[in-house]
Amino acid sequence: MRNFLPILTVLAGIVVIWYLAAIWMNSTWVYDQAERAGVSVTVAEVIPQTMSQDRPLLPPPHQVGAELWKGLFGQAITSKRSLVYHGFVTFKGTMMGFGLGILAGVLLAMSIVRFRVMDMSVMPWAIISQTIPIVALAPMIIVVSSQMGLTGRDLPKAIIAAYLSFFPVLVSMVKGLRSPDQMQLDLLRTYGAGEWATFLKLRLPASMPYFFASLKVAVAASLVGTIVGELPTGAIEGLGARMLIGSQFGEPLIMWASLFAAAILAGLLIVSVGFLERFARKRMGVPA
Repeated sequence: MRNFLPILTVLAGIVVIWYLAAIWMNSTWVYDQAERAGVSVTVAEVIPQTMSQDRPLLPPPHQVGAELWKGLFGQAITSKRSLVYHGFVTFKGTMMGFGLGILAGVLLAMSIVRFRVMDMSVMPWAIISQTIPIVALAPMIIVVSSQMGLTGRDLPKAIIAAYLSFFPVLVSMVKGLRSPDQMQLDLLRTYGAGEWATFLKLRLPASMPYFFASLKVAVAASLVGTIVGELPTGAIEGLGARMLIGSQFGEPLIMWASLFAAAILAGLLIVSVGFLERFARKRMGVPA
């Protein structure tokens, strides 16, 4: 319990600040309505009215929690109003982009470590690519994909997700594959190990801590990329689409509930990567 006390303290502080901000922001509507009616209201009368508005500027935590519960458990999972349904749509795009990002990051890292020319030419461009705002790049990717005949809404989202997720994998794998020192490399050479054997027996196991640490960042980045990719595509499915619908139709509760559903999905993905890490390290004999 003592270990959770700091977490609970911070969480309680966030909730208190959130409620105070909701009262302050939502009170504008209450005072405006009272002025139109020609009556005055006290603070004691204002506070309850800021807690139950249909379209608040800032929904209080209990309203967001109720909408999130309704979206997760109050609908059939096949319903277009279900956050489970929309979460699965976003999950599919995330996994596609995550897989592409891992593949691109690992292959580029192996090439950079093996060939100096790749290190000198590709690595600077990989770094520069991350300076381009994804919000500006996403519509371009969608247009180019359409012109190339890559139809469907999942593939453009996956490309955007892969664009965000490959870089942490690339950087971490380059660091991990180069982590063995010269003494270890010389020892394998004395046993007659070639480059491929050195990679499998030394470089790859040494890179695992870096690799799995990067996956936790990459999977979250892939989720962000998928959600961003759902915004300019005119998608009607996915958590990003639900956020956009809530914003366009003046339904902040839908938007906030979708945002928290995305946060829950991100947490589950990161935890899943942690389980995968422990399994892989155990099978490879890498110390925990």
